[in-house]
Amino acid sequence: MKMTRLGPDAPEVSQFGIGAMSFAGIYGDATVEESHAVLEACRAAGVTHIDTANVYGNGRSEEIIGQWFAKTPGARDEMVLATKAGITGKPERRFNNDAAYLESCLDDSLRRLGVDHVDLFYIHRYDRTHSPEEVAGALKGLIERGKTRAVGLSEVAPSTLRRAFTECPVAAVQSEYSLSTRAPELGLVQTCADLGTTLVAFSPVGRSLLTDAPFSFERGQSHAFLKTNPRFMQPNYAANIAATDRFRALAADMGYPAAGLAIAWTIAQGDHVLPIPGTKNTAHLAELLKGTEITLSEEELARIEEVLPVGWAQGDRYNAAQWEGPERYC
Repeated sequence: MKMTRLGPDAPEVSQFGIGAMSFAGIYGDATVEESHAVLEACRAAGVTHIDTANVYGNGRSEEIIGQWFAKTPGARDEMVLATKAGITGKPERRFNNDAAYLESCLDDSLRRLGVDHVDLFYIHRYDRTHSPEEVAGALKGLIERGKTRAVGLSEVAPSTLRRAFTECPVAAVQSEYSLSTRAPELGLVQTCADLGTTLVAFSPVGRSLLTDAPFSFERGQSHAFLKTNPRFMQPNYAANIAATDRFRALAADMGYPAAGLAIAWTIAQGDHVLPIPGTKNTAHLAELLKGTEITLSEEELARIEEVLPVGWAQGDRYNAAQWEGPERYC
């Protein structure tokens, strides 16, 4: 397992984490047994990072992880555990970075997880009623009170990261980053490298588009998020399947599962880039983990770039409502 560091002067962590949103049934029902099997397989493979959030199933994901820790001696000590807060779900104030609110959310997360601290606590969405410095100050207080070892930001602009960093070291920034979403290369990848901040890449296989078994149009229409997502609506969906067919053919020619090749590409973008794919299926997890065993040559990276050049995807990564919260910076 390739290793990296989660932030400046931080301990080593596997350069592959498991994103636990799938445990909450976001892309279809997931049983506790399936979720625990994925966690066991991750542990066996040397994966030491788990990423969750309080809004995943209204705490269900955290509860499932907490149950696994409770029944698996030693697992908590081996894992770098991250969770997030700041999305309220309330129409009148969808995002809240007030210090008291964040601490209350973290306390609830600790209870569900069955732990006395997490290793990394993120702002899930930046609340623009506060300055980045104010938000970082609130997060710093949680470190000082021993409730988290490090802090992070999610879906923020490079300028927000730099301002927050002046108040408190930011261990990680979480952002969508993959062969289908390259916007972080316009400043965020570079700023994270400059500051020693880890770029934690969610959806590194493009919500299935970069796998050997992409969601069918009909399956996408059964998911609340995907059915109104521009890339999964027609005619964009058909065009994106046709484009990624070239990637699947290339992966097969190289002898790799497509999901593994997508993970390998993400890892190749820098030692500070850490993909966190999600799955509830151990067979799919094995395909994803294959990417940690692949070291891509310059020639192979060029072949990937040839079949999926920057800007190939049709449709925005979010619709107008989904864009509420993430910061645009380019």
